[in-house]
Amino acid sequence: MLWTLFVILLIAWLVGLIGFHVVAWYIHILLLLALVVLVVQLITGRRPVV
Repeated sequence: MLWTLFVILLIAWLVGLIGFHVVAWYIHILLLLALVVLVVQLITGRRPVV
């Protein structure tokens, strides 16, 4: 689930970076959130329970 959130935030950041320069600080917030999700996923290293 964290990887899905990471990918969604990363894609949203890239779309924002390319398309919307007016709200640049939102783009950076999305990037920071994506990085936080990635770091949390790498630190915990838990596998999803099926």
